Amino acid sequence: MNEFYAYLDRMKFIDRWQLMRSTRAENIMEHSHSVAVLTHALAVIENEVFGGSVDAGKAVFYALYHEVSEVMTGDMPTPVKYFNAQIRGEYAKLEDRAVEKIAATLPESVRKGLSPFLQPDRASQEYRFMKAADKLSAYLKCLEELRSGNREFVQAEKSTREALSGMHLRAVDYFFETFIPAFSLTLDELEGL
Repeated sequence: MNEFYAYLDRMKFIDRWQLMRSTRAENIMEHSHSVAVLTHALAVIENEVFGGSVDAGKAVFYALYHEVSEVMTGDMPTPVKYFNAQIRGEYAKLEDRAVEKIAATLPESVRKGLSPFLQPDRASQEYRFMKAADKLSAYLKCLEELRSGNREFVQAEKSTREALSGMHLRAVDYFFETFIPAFSLTLDELEGL
């Protein structure tokens, strides 16, 4: 018996945005899917539009597994997680230990193939693109909530947009110019009805 994928399946029980009233709950499993899709989009934009060299597959795998630790730690609210450098550092250590514990459940023959994505190279451009997609996913959640009339997300939308701008990624800028406007449309508007 091996527990690794049973742990991953529990991602659907961990909700995000716990300190904020949301019109629709979002769990870390669906968030990870969103980040994976957005990571792929940003990598493709970087490579195809700007002639970059991001390993899209590697970046997407980073995205798929980027919240694995939260199966054990839960989703730490951003104001707490980033309150100061000491708390952030200690929480990062806790996240690393959680990932190590979960990864240790894998058979050795499989662990070798998955570990690079569970414990990514944080200095790589693939990781940087995944982090941008993570922020972009949060931004889209803010837009969704604001469209639903939930003003609880006004400041989160502003600070997330500023964080994305501060990443200085041309693929993010391109995504905003090309794709973000459609997120304000209804289904009928998307279909041209």
